[in-house]
Amino acid sequence: MRIGVDARLLSEPVTGIGRYTTELTRELVQLGGNFYLYTPKPPLASDWNNDNVILRSSRFESRIGKMLWSQTVLPYWAAQDKVDVFWGATHRLPRALPASMARVVTIHDLVWKCAGETMRPLSRWLEGRLMPDAIRLADRIMADSNSTAEAVTAEFPNAKDKVRVVHLGGTFHARPATFAALETFDIDRPYFLFVGTLEPRKNLDRLLAAFATLPENLRAETLLVIAGGKGWGGVNISSLLQQYDLERNVLVTGYVNDAQLATLYANAKFLVMPSLYEGFGLPLVEAMSYGVPVLTSDCSSLPEVAGDAGLLVNPHDSQAIADGLVELLTNDTRRLALAAKAQENAARFSWNKAAIRTMEIFAEAVNERRARLRLRL
Repeated sequence: MRIGVDARLLSEPVTGIGRYTTELTRELVQLGGNFYLYTPKPPLASDWNNDNVILRSSRFESRIGKMLWSQTVLPYWAAQDKVDVFWGATHRLPRALPASMARVVTIHDLVWKCAGETMRPLSRWLEGRLMPDAIRLADRIMADSNSTAEAVTAEFPNAKDKVRVVHLGGTFHARPATFAALETFDIDRPYFLFVGTLEPRKNLDRLLAAFATLPENLRAETLLVIAGGKGWGGVNISSLLQQYDLERNVLVTGYVNDAQLATLYANAKFLVMPSLYEGFGLPLVEAMSYGVPVLTSDCSSLPEVAGDAGLLVNPHDSQAIADGLVELLTNDTRRLALAAKAQENAARFSWNKAAIRTMEIFAEAVNERRARLRLRL
């Protein structure tokens, strides 16, 4: 099978959907088939030189340039390569693909519909117009979670028969170092961890408000470590820390590489992820794979992913978040009980399982497209 991939996020610093594209593509390549990876500019990693991979890259840097590339150069390359199935890994499909070519799109979430106020206005506008187009064009739609699949079918009832759930993986290739290695971040005491891009949907304001209400001894004994690159929406961490008088209790690392992130996960008391909405919540699986329990929201896909290794709270209620923090910071029995279930729960998710299921869906899409073409003849 010849598989074309919109691999644009291989050219960007790794975040959630970028990690999805990278990890799943790596696993797919190992399963066989011929892969054509298309990027608007050269990928950041240089290890895509597999025998069954052809990489095609342009030199488009701007956002407008990348949008033009996706509807012109990208479908042209796919047509020239005569791919059997084209996979849009990031909510998008080109309109100008040949009629004979099967199309699969991954829908990670419906933030634009379910939590649109947390998005950039332009991104929300584009998602609201380009996602419906991709769903209409697709032969198969892959959703990251049952929650996302239900949201897609509720919003697009006609697409119900095309939707398939493919849970993400959580295998982390980097080996964690010991707690001592965290001296480079000036982490000098036990900590709990937040991982994610700093943007409104991640609910950092309420998390910090909750942390600020904890007894002074708890705040003095335990750091909150925030790891993630700056997003949009005016989330000014420095101002929030000043506002809540938490400058001595919170450490902000900025964007970290995979080795640093693995070490942060492995040595944390627990992960906190009180997002207002998530299509999957990849940091939950990554943390649990190291035996780390999680405190997360009781909405969208997060209970589905956290399973019985998570303590669930209402993300709109700062007091509920605070109560959850106190529980995991002071109740060692509860925290260790959740930790004991973490790795087993994380084992439900793997990139290999995701890749096998994805290849099955590619085959479904190809067969359906060919059957429809035969009917037209």
